[in-house]
Amino acid sequence: MDKIEELMLLIEEFIAARSWQKYHKPKNLAMSISIEAAELMELYQWISIKTSMERVDDEIFMEKVKDELADIFIYALSFARITGIDISQAIKDKLQRNETRFPVDKEYHY
Repeated sequence: MDKIEELMLLIEEFIAARSWQKYHKPKNLAMSISIEAAELMELYQWISIKTSMERVDDEIFMEKVKDELADIFIYALSFARITGIDISQAIKDKLQRNETRFPVDKEYHY
């Protein structure tokens, strides 16, 4: 069992123990991913890029960041599980498609 499968099993057990399966449908989970991502963005909303980099060393701030990031991944892994998406393969496939979209030898300006 790889680490992603292990996490998915832990999440599934947590959900089952609370009988939350009835709420874990694609629509609800997609919305939950977005809501948690917004909560992560809220932590950075009114600070500068420089301050956001400095906050990496702020343990209290980073605990909040970790919590929100964990929520995003919990919902994303739950979404993958109930839709039958092999998230490891999906990531590999997406990276492969991005290889052609964003070639290494091209210069990007953002």
